[in-house]
Amino acid sequence: MPTSNRYQMPDPSIQLTDELIMHHIDRNSRVIDLGCGDGRLMQRLHDEMGCEVMGVEVEQSNIVAIIQRGLPAIAADLNEGLVDIPNDSFDFAVLSQTLQQVRNPKRLLLEMLRVARRALVVVPNFGHWRVRMEVLRRGRTPITQALPYEWYETPNVHFMSMRDFRDLMDGIGLRIVKESPIIKGRSVDQLWGSNLRADSAFYLLERDPSKG
Repeated sequence: MPTSNRYQMPDPSIQLTDELIMHHIDRNSRVIDLGCGDGRLMQRLHDEMGCEVMGVEVEQSNIVAIIQRGLPAIAADLNEGLVDIPNDSFDFAVLSQTLQQVRNPKRLLLEMLRVARRALVVVPNFGHWRVRMEVLRRGRTPITQALPYEWYETPNVHFMSMRDFRDLMDGIGLRIVKESPIIKGRSVDQLWGSNLRADSAFYLLERDPSKG
């Protein structure tokens, strides 16, 4: 994990993102949190909403932290997919600020909607105006609050804009139920020029039966 960056995501933004995700999850539902970190969101879903939760995490220190919370977790690498999880095991699958770090995002998205009825995804927006400015004016790899790492230590291996994400969903037969641009942790249901102004975006996804 990188040890330094030019920007640090403030705790209030993380909390706002958690609340946005929780707002779209039904009470008492079954939730799998992919790349769940130390189980922060899982704890809130369990305690505040009565959800049955499961975490998937690769870092051993995070697995220990989750277990110490009294919550279940699977030690697994998301790059290997979700092959050990049966179809329709969960109501919701959550993936927050992790999609850009896996080798095959398309496969993971399809797997999410194999094991769950709906998927909630938060991704950084590479179309943000600060990203464009750093590339165009400075000729440098972008560093922003949503993309905070130097190029040589970033965990991110894929970069997408909101337009790119919409195109992918259309191409793989997933339906965007809701798209919410996010600015500094706050979601906006309607935002003019969202692909330019949003630093990240929230998506609620489901299978599109019209596309087989």
